[in-house]
Amino acid sequence: MATRIGVDIGGTFTDLVYFDEATGQTVEGKVPTVPSAPEEGVVAAITGHVPKEVIDRAEFFLHGTTVGLNALLERRGAKVGLITTKGFRDVLEIRRGDRAEMYNLFWKQTVPLVPRRLRLEVGGRMLGSGAEYAPLDEDDVASAIATLMAEKVDAIAVCLINSYANPAHEIRIESMIRAAGFAGGISLSYKISGEYREYERTSTTCIDAFVRGRMANYLRRLDGKLRELGFKGTSLITRSGSGSMTFEEAEDRPFETIMSGPVGGAQGASELAKMLGIQQLVTADVGGTSFDTALVIDTKPQVLFEGMIDNMPIQSPWVDVRSIGSGGGSIAHIDAGGLMRVGPRSSGAVPGPACYGKGGVEPAMTDAAAWLGMLGPGDLASGIHLDIGKAEAAINSVGVHIEQDTEATAAGVMRISSAAMANAMREISLDQGLDPREMTLLPFGGAGPLMGTLLADELGMNHIVVPPLAGNFSAWGLLGADMVQSAARTRVLDLVPGAFETVNALLGELFATLEERSTAHAEGSIKSARLDLRYKGQEHTLSIEVAVEGGKLSETEPTVLDHFISEYARTFGSTMNQDVELVSTRASTTVLLPRRELSYTPKRADGADDRMMDVYSFERKARVPFRIIPRGRILGQVKGPAIITEETCTTYVDVEWTVSSGKAGELILERIA
Repeated sequence: MATRIGVDIGGTFTDLVYFDEATGQTVEGKVPTVPSAPEEGVVAAITGHVPKEVIDRAEFFLHGTTVGLNALLERRGAKVGLITTKGFRDVLEIRRGDRAEMYNLFWKQTVPLVPRRLRLEVGGRMLGSGAEYAPLDEDDVASAIATLMAEKVDAIAVCLINSYANPAHEIRIESMIRAAGFAGGISLSYKISGEYREYERTSTTCIDAFVRGRMANYLRRLDGKLRELGFKGTSLITRSGSGSMTFEEAEDRPFETIMSGPVGGAQGASELAKMLGIQQLVTADVGGTSFDTALVIDTKPQVLFEGMIDNMPIQSPWVDVRSIGSGGGSIAHIDAGGLMRVGPRSSGAVPGPACYGKGGVEPAMTDAAAWLGMLGPGDLASGIHLDIGKAEAAINSVGVHIEQDTEATAAGVMRISSAAMANAMREISLDQGLDPREMTLLPFGGAGPLMGTLLADELGMNHIVVPPLAGNFSAWGLLGADMVQSAARTRVLDLVPGAFETVNALLGELFATLEERSTAHAEGSIKSARLDLRYKGQEHTLSIEVAVEGGKLSETEPTVLDHFISEYARTFGSTMNQDVELVSTRASTTVLLPRRELSYTPKRADGADDRMMDVYSFERKARVPFRIIPRGRILGQVKGPAIITEETCTTYVDVEWTVSSGKAGELILERIA
C-alpha cells in the first residue's frame, strides 16, 4: 500500500479522496469547481481536506479531468496546420461519406479542426506493404512549412498515407519542420496511431495537435502547484482506456486523456464488482452537469479501441462510457412546442441551482429534488444549505407555462431526467445483448444515489448497490489506476498456422516502443496483447485477448481461432463459414500500483432518534412520512421510505424498497417482492 491522493474535476464539484497508509483511513472531500481555472479547485480540495503531513508523504497524485474534452467541445485549442499526402487534403470533410443521423434532414457535419487553407499536400507515397512507391517531394514540404509558419500556426499535424507501415517520410518532414525554426508542437500520425484507416488516423492526429498545448500547460500549472504544497511523489492522470500515465507522458500523448474524467468511476466499479462478486453491473454516475453510464462485465469495464467526440473519431483505447447532458444542475425549460424539457444546458458551478443561493434563478433538477424533500434536511457538501423558497420560485417559473402546480412540475422534472438517463443505460446494455433487468445498478456521484430507485423503476431493475464514498466514488476509483501504456500496429494476415511468427515480431517492436516511452515501464511491467480478428470480407473486427509469456504469444493459432468463433457467436448470435484474418496487433504494459483497501466507514451519528419528514413518493404519487437516517446507522435491514444522508450525497429509498449495509460498507437496496 502507499499513501495517495485522488482528485476528479466535475462540471459543478471537484471531488477528492485520499488514502493514508499510516492510519489505513480513506477520507473524502468536495469543493465547488473553478471553471476558469480548474487547477485552483484541485488546490482548494487538497488544502481544505488533506493534512500537510499526508501531502508530504503521499507517493501518488491521481487525477481525472475533462480539460482536453472541453477544449475539443468548446473549440478552445491550438491553431493547427496539417501536412498530408497529395489527394488526401479533404479526408476530414469527406469522412466515411455517411451521415451520423441518417434521417435527420437538418443534420450538419462537424466543422473540421483544421480549415482547408491550412491543410496542405505534399508529393511522395508509401504502399500498404511499407515499400516506397514515390519519394518524398521535399520542395512541396518546404513550401508547406513556409506557408504554415507564415500563418503562425501553434501546432502542425503530419499524416501521410500508409505511414503506419513505414514512417520514413513523416520522420523526414519532422526534421525539416524543426530545421525551419518551428518551435510549436508537432504531431506525427505514426507515433499517434499505428493503425490503418486514413480518416480516423488523420482525425486522431489533428485532435492530438489541437489539445496538446492546452493540456500541457494545464498539467504543468497543476504539477507546479502540487509541488508548492509539498507533494514529492508521482503525478498521474487517467487514460481514456483505463489505467493511468504520468503527466510527462500525457503531455506527449494528450489525445489518450480526452475521456480522463468519466473513467475513474468505471475503474472503481470494476474493483467493487470484483470485491463483491458481481458479474453484470451497470453504472449511473450522476454529477452536476452530466450523466455517465458504463458496463462492467465479469469485473471488467468494456473497452473499445476507437472513440468518438463531437462526431470526430479517435483511434485510442476507450472505456465505453456513454454521456448525456443530464445532471443535478440541468435546467428545466419549455421548448418551442410548449413541452417541458430538462437539460442539456446546466447551471454548472456558477451560479448553480437556485436553491444553492448563489444567484441562480432557473429551475434545475436539484431544485426539484429539494422541493420534493428528496434531499432531506438540505445540508450538502461544501457548507451548502438549500433554500427551498428559491427552489419553489424557480420551479413555478416553468410550471406556470404548463399549467401545473409546484409538486407536479417538480415530479415531472425528476421523471424526465430519470427517463433520459435510463435511455442511455438501455442503449449501452442492449448494444451488448444484455437485459438491464437482470443486472445490478451501481449509482454514484453527487446525485446518483438520489436517482437510484427512479432509474430502477424505469428499467425494471430489482437490485441496487450504493458504493462506499458514493458522492466521490470516481475519485476513489482513481486511486487504483495502475500505470498503463498501449500501442497497436495494423498488419493484415490470414489466421493460419505460422501467422504468429509475424505477430510475435510485431509484438517485439511494439513492446520496445512502449519501453522507450517511459522508463517506468521498462522493468517490472506486465505485458499483455490483443488481436483484432474478423471474417474475410468484413469491415469491422472483434478484439480478442491472447495470453503472453516472455513478450510472445503463448497460445496457438487454432486456440485463438476457437476463441474468436465463440466470442463472435456470443456477440452476434451466429457464425460464418469464412476464413478468419488478423487485422491489428495490440500490445500493453501495466505497472501495478501498490494496493489500497476500501476502508471507509461512514460517521455514526449518535444521539437523537431518526427524524421524520414528509417527502414525495413516486410510488404513492404523494408526500408520505420518510425516515431521515445517517448512513452510519444502517446496520440491519431498513424498510423504505427513507432518506439516507452522508457527507457528499443523499440516497433516496422509495416505498416498496428495503436498504441494508453490506460487507464492504455498501448499501444494498432491494425491491420488495
